[in-house]
Amino acid sequence: MSNSSWQFQTDQSLVESHGLKLDEFTKIVEGLGREPNLTELGIFSAMWNEHCSYKSSKFWLKKLPTTGERVVQGPGENAGVIDIDDGDVAVFKMESHNHPSFIEPYQGAATGVGGILRDVFTMGARPVANLNALRFGDPGHPKTKHLLSGVVGGIGGYGNCIGIPTVGGEVNFHSSYNGNILVNAMTVGIAKKDKIFYSAAAGIGNPVVYVGSKTGRDGIHGATMASAEFDEDSEDKKPTVQVGDPFTEKLLLEACLELMKEEAIIAIQDMGAAGLTSSSIEMASKGNVGIEINLSKVPMRAKNMSAYELMLSESQERMLMVLDPTKEEMARNIFKKWDLEFEVIGKVTDTKKLVLTMDNKEEASIPINILVEDAPEYQREYVINEPSPLVELDHVELDNNNIFEDLLKMISHPNLCSRKWIWEQYDHMVMTDTVVRPGSDAAVVRVHDTNKGIAISTDCSPTYCKHNSFEGGKHAVVETWRNIIASGALPIAITDCMNFGNPEKPEIMGQFVECIRGMGEACSKLNYPVISGNVSFYNETNGEGIYPTPAIGGVGLIKDLSNTMTISFKKEGSYICVIGKSNNHLGNSQYLSIIKDKEIGNTPSIDLEEELKNGKFVLSCIEQNKFEAVHDIADGGLLIALAEMSIYGKKGINLDINKSSLTEYLFGEDQSRYLVEISKDNFEEFLLEAEKNKVFVEKIGLTQADQFEIKNIGKIKVEELIQAHESWFKKFTN
Repeated sequence: MSNSSWQFQTDQSLVESHGLKLDEFTKIVEGLGREPNLTELGIFSAMWNEHCSYKSSKFWLKKLPTTGERVVQGPGENAGVIDIDDGDVAVFKMESHNHPSFIEPYQGAATGVGGILRDVFTMGARPVANLNALRFGDPGHPKTKHLLSGVVGGIGGYGNCIGIPTVGGEVNFHSSYNGNILVNAMTVGIAKKDKIFYSAAAGIGNPVVYVGSKTGRDGIHGATMASAEFDEDSEDKKPTVQVGDPFTEKLLLEACLELMKEEAIIAIQDMGAAGLTSSSIEMASKGNVGIEINLSKVPMRAKNMSAYELMLSESQERMLMVLDPTKEEMARNIFKKWDLEFEVIGKVTDTKKLVLTMDNKEEASIPINILVEDAPEYQREYVINEPSPLVELDHVELDNNNIFEDLLKMISHPNLCSRKWIWEQYDHMVMTDTVVRPGSDAAVVRVHDTNKGIAISTDCSPTYCKHNSFEGGKHAVVETWRNIIASGALPIAITDCMNFGNPEKPEIMGQFVECIRGMGEACSKLNYPVISGNVSFYNETNGEGIYPTPAIGGVGLIKDLSNTMTISFKKEGSYICVIGKSNNHLGNSQYLSIIKDKEIGNTPSIDLEEELKNGKFVLSCIEQNKFEAVHDIADGGLLIALAEMSIYGKKGINLDINKSSLTEYLFGEDQSRYLVEISKDNFEEFLLEAEKNKVFVEKIGLTQADQFEIKNIGKIKVEELIQAHESWFKKFTN
């Protein structure tokens, strides 16, 4: 049937209010052979929106490398899984909770943490670390302070209460996020390789069981809202934001992990975005079966809830399971012990349909394939945005006499200053396995009762992605890779959270395509596959989109924790060396942005061969105990990295650098570089190894007591650097 010959009975405005376009509604009618009722319309709205179906991104996501020798489970499950030896696996994923956090920052951020935690323990893993990647608008914007305080409070409040350490993350400010902040949450868990749980329903007649909290009316249309742009009425969307309860989540975590030991679970799925709708349909689809649910049996927090509300509610702390029927009573007793709901609400069928009844009335009957396999998949029109031109430094006045003044201004800027005010609100030591706390290149967490650890880092430079999306995509991947290397770990795999504007705009879709292309090239070269992730489109307000922000979360393995590295200078009288070539790239740099108030120039290019060579060399040296400290050189360039090593180690430096273009050398953001502290005893052997591996090394100075000194330029006390570095957040939040 065609749109022209079919006379719709359903009001067009109702269709549009569900985020569906008319041609999509036509496709639904054709698939069903009839028009959907309201409950069915809501189900299609949830499953076919961007947040759940990835209809604009699926085509391109398939081009990313997702396999590797250590990959146990790639994309497609609740979280990805990698092998970390000795029968252990790390389970991790990153997801967005952007729109809810802008509308209601505390609950939006809190439930973002709760949701990603469930994704991980659903797989059978005990969560051991939380991280985040946050983006806020200009600090001068009237909403920024409120949003920052609320988001940080929500992350800390939920993570601290449930007892999972928040060990790292990143926070940046830019005016492109004034109307649409980003809150990306990441969780890592540890499990046994032979005890991983999956979501594919199986066993005709097996019970479908609801566990956790009761269902209320909070969060209805949350997934649909997450796939829509904001406008001046965004405040009215507060009812679509879920409310979290970390204490119940803790009970749910422990109950699920206890039940998992009993081999009673055939399939398990978190009720996240789109709640009972997505969880039931995903389980049925992956198992190639049908599911029948009696909605009258769903535990309800509110009276007189309709089938529509029950299916679309995004009430938190809930799971859906398929159980071994012989172990149903035992499972019930476990959840009773933990004071949680446990209700058999349906069964697995051979119909390959989702069938819903309530009060003995059929509320929905939809073939699973229409909801999943037949969901729209678009190859959106896109245009490749030309990279910004190289900056003409002739038009940028540089003065070597202002270096210390510039340094103080940069390290006290909100994008480069200490995040101590933030991470001090997070409990990063609970569980007692945190080895490297926030503030270093990567967090390091011990695998409990072992001498090995995992290193974790999140990163992205949106300005790089804006001005050259291909190189920016590469950079986001490579920055986490370098951070993990610098911590002493072997990088294994990444998760991503792709935050972009409206994909229906060719220029935005072009940013996405080019970021994907850059990410894929970097992942392939570095043997660093993508094993999980999330796409968040429509991050716009009144037509103004955010900068492209493909946030990356990387995970690596430290086989012996005695090899762990941090950025802090350790001793006086050590040599300071730069590994990797410096070509004075100032374009699109923090120096130009902060000191010159110019966002100009192209993103620094990355030579992946050089990146791989330098990284392997650094990791080899760390494993041979050659270094005292390691830090990758990133935003702000060499001098900012040196200042951070001095600040965290409370040690000074004496630099002896003979460069005609000193400002460019000190603040340039060339890639593939590391700063290392090395004792004089190890130096000659280190140089020989570097020469043998064809790695460029430059000795630039010595560590010393408390003076941060550059020969022929001047000096400053380290304490003054510390005060400047830690001042901004204190002033801003008071």
